[in-house]
Amino acid sequence: MINQLTEIISEEVSCQPTQVTQTMALLTAGGTVPFIARYRKEVTGELDEVAIRAIEQRMIYYRELEDRRQTILKTIEEQGKLTPELKKKILNTRQKNELEDLYLPYKTKRRTKASVARERGLEPLAEQILATIDSAQSLDELATNYIDPDMDLPDCVTVLASAGHILAEDFADQAEGRAYVRRKTWEQGIFCSTVARGKETQVSKFEMYYDFREPLKDVPSHRMLAMRRGEKEEVLRLKIEAPEDELLAGLVSLLLPAATTYRQWLIEVVRDSYQRLIASAIEVELRLEAKKNADQAAIQVFAENLRHLLLAAPAGSQRVLGIDPGLRTGSKLAIIDGTGRFLAHTTIYPHTGGNRADSAVADFLQLVRQHQVDMVAVGNGTAGREMEQFARKALKDVGIKLPVVMVSESGASIYSASDIAREEFPDLDLTVRGAISIARRLQDPLAELVKAEPKSIGVGQYQHDVSQTLLKKALDEVVESCVNFVGVELNTASWALLSFVSGLSETQARAIVTRRDEKGPFRNRSELLDVPRFGARTFELAAGFLRIRGAQNPLDNCAVHPERYALIERMAADSGLALAEFIADRQGVERIKLNRYVDKEVGLPTLLDIQQELLKPGRDPRETFMLNSFREDVTEMSDLKEGMRLNGLVTNVAAFGAFVDIGVHQDGLVHVSQLADRFVHDPATIVKVGQQVQVRVVSLDLQRKRIGLSMRSADEAAASDVDTGNRKSVPTPPRKKTSEQTSPKITTDLGAAFSRAGFKVKGK
Repeated sequence: MINQLTEIISEEVSCQPTQVTQTMALLTAGGTVPFIARYRKEVTGELDEVAIRAIEQRMIYYRELEDRRQTILKTIEEQGKLTPELKKKILNTRQKNELEDLYLPYKTKRRTKASVARERGLEPLAEQILATIDSAQSLDELATNYIDPDMDLPDCVTVLASAGHILAEDFADQAEGRAYVRRKTWEQGIFCSTVARGKETQVSKFEMYYDFREPLKDVPSHRMLAMRRGEKEEVLRLKIEAPEDELLAGLVSLLLPAATTYRQWLIEVVRDSYQRLIASAIEVELRLEAKKNADQAAIQVFAENLRHLLLAAPAGSQRVLGIDPGLRTGSKLAIIDGTGRFLAHTTIYPHTGGNRADSAVADFLQLVRQHQVDMVAVGNGTAGREMEQFARKALKDVGIKLPVVMVSESGASIYSASDIAREEFPDLDLTVRGAISIARRLQDPLAELVKAEPKSIGVGQYQHDVSQTLLKKALDEVVESCVNFVGVELNTASWALLSFVSGLSETQARAIVTRRDEKGPFRNRSELLDVPRFGARTFELAAGFLRIRGAQNPLDNCAVHPERYALIERMAADSGLALAEFIADRQGVERIKLNRYVDKEVGLPTLLDIQQELLKPGRDPRETFMLNSFREDVTEMSDLKEGMRLNGLVTNVAAFGAFVDIGVHQDGLVHVSQLADRFVHDPATIVKVGQQVQVRVVSLDLQRKRIGLSMRSADEAAASDVDTGNRKSVPTPPRKKTSEQTSPKITTDLGAAFSRAGFKVKGK
C-alpha cells in the first residue's frame, strides 16, 4: 500500500516517488513543514513549502480514504456480500465519493417505498421483470400472482408500482450510474439563480442574480459564494439544471439489458429512479463540491493577501507614538520603545474645539519630545486623515521632522478586547491598547498582527461564508510560514508570536516567556533546553527559527541550525580564524570551497544556505520600509475629481480587481480591466496587499460611496497635466505597450462589482 500510495501522490503533485517517500517519512515522524523545507533539503530533494504541504494534504486524504475503505470492507464482509469483484473495485478506488457509491447498496437505510415493497415479498417479481428477455407474458399476468389485499396489494397496478420502487432504488444504488450522472451534470449542468417568491420587487445587492444562469463548472468563486449567501438570506432560489434527456438515455444504456421484454416499463422505472432519487442526491453532492471549490479559491485569495500583509516591510526598532484617532471621545496616544515596550499614554481632543483643542498640540508635542519619538503611526479609521494632518502640522510648526505614517487598524479593535490584550495590558483601556497595537504594527507588522484573529484583519473574500475549519487551517499555515520565514527574536517576542514557531505549542511558548521573566534574557540557544517541556525534539524543530541578538555565539542570531555549528567551526578553523572573525570576514566566507564539506549528511543545498546566512547574519528577509503619503489636499470623497492621479495603498486583492486606500475614508476599486495596459487574468500577478501604487480616478459615485480607479497608462498625456500633490511619492515605472497588449474596454459596471464583491471594504 505504501509503494502504491507513493506512486499516486507523486503523480498528483508532480514530484519524484523518492521525494514523496522521504517527505512522508519526515512528516510522519513529526517534522513541521517549515523545518523540513528549510533544514532537510537533501532529504526532500529541495522541495519547497508549497510542495510539502501538497504532499501532506494528499497523504492525509489517502489515509482517511484507507481507514474508510477498511471499515466498508469489514461491514460488507460481515453481511456475507463481499464478492471478489466488489472487493477489487473497493480496493482500486481513489475517490471518497466513488467509495461511498460502492458502499451505498449495503448501507442500512431508513424505511423507504422499496423496503416496504421488499417486506411485502415483491423482490422476486422485480428481479424477474428485469431478467426476462423473451416472454409472452404481460406484466399484469406476472403481477397477478402477488396480489394480496392483506399486504396492501389489492391489484396489479399497486403490485407493479411497488416492484418498480424496488428496481428504482437498486438503479439509484448502482455506482456506475451515479458516477455517470455526476460527471455529466458537472460537465453540462447549468447553475440557475432566481428571485425568491415575494421578493421580486425587493431592492438588494443580489439583484443581478434574480434571473441568472451560468455553466456549473464555470461559476467563479465570488459569484458562487454570493449566490449561496443570497439563498441563505432567502432572497434567491438556486438549482442545477441537468441535461435530463441525455442522462436518461445514458442510464438506460448502463442499467438495462440490451434486449428485455418489458423495456418500456423499465425505462419509466429508470426515469423515476433518476427524477426521484438520483438527481436530487447528485445535485446536493455537486452543490457541495461547487461550494468546496469556491471555498478553496476564496481561501487561497485570503491566504495570499494575508501573506503579503504579514510580510510587509517593518519600520524596525524605532520609538513610535501610536495614535488611535477619535472625534467625540478623543484620540488615544501611546508610546513604545524600540523593542515594543509600552512607555506612556495620554488622550487629546484636537477636533472638539475650545480649550481642549488648544491643549492637544502641547500634549502631543510634549510626548514627542519627552520620549524622543522617531516615528508617528496614525490609525486609518474614523478621523484618521484629520489626525494625520493635525500631527503633521503640529510637528511642522515647531520645526520637528518626523515621519507620520497611516497604519491599517483592521482587527485592532478585536485584538484590544481579546484575552491576549487583557493579559498583556490588564490596567489599560481598550482604546489605549489599540494605540499600542497601531504603533507596534508600524514597528513590526508580523509580530503584532499574529495576535489578532487572521480573518478579522479584513483582507478576505466572503470570509464568513467559507468553511471556517478550512479557513482557520489555511490562515494558521500562512502565519506559521511567515513567522518561520522571518525568524523570531527570542528575548523580545510575545508568547503569541512564539507559539507559531516550528515545533512550539502555546504551552511551550508561555513557558519560554515565564523563564525569560524569571531568569532574564536567553544568552544562547542551548538554554532553551532548560525550559520545562522543551525536549531535544522540540529544540531540533524550533531552534533554527529563534534569534538571539547579541548572543554569546554569533551563530545564535542567524538561521543556521545548531546541528551545523560544528561544521561552521571547522570551516573557521580551516581558514585559520576564530569563529567571530570568520563570520566577519565576508570575502573569506565567499571564498569557501563548499564541495570540501559535502558528506552523507550535508549536501550542497544546505551548504549554500549556510554561506548565505554567514554573508548576512541576522538579516531580515522582508523588504525595506518605505514611507507612503496621501495628498494633503484630498481627505474626503468630495475632494476627488475624475482624472486625478493619487498615491494609494492596496488593501485587498480579489479575482475581479484590487481595492486601494487613497486617503478619503473609502477604498476605491481598480477593476481587473484597469490594472495594466494588457489583459490580466489574475490580479495577484500585478498587485499585492500593502503595495504602494499610483492610480487615476476614472469614476465617482458620491451617493453610494463608490470610487473607480485605474492603473493603466491610457491618456497619459492628459493625466500628466494634473498636479499629483505628492512630493514624497515614488513614480510608477512607465509601462511599455505593444500591439499585442491592447487592453479591453471597461464593460463591467463598477457599481455591480462593489455590490457583489463580498469584501469588507473599508469605509472609514
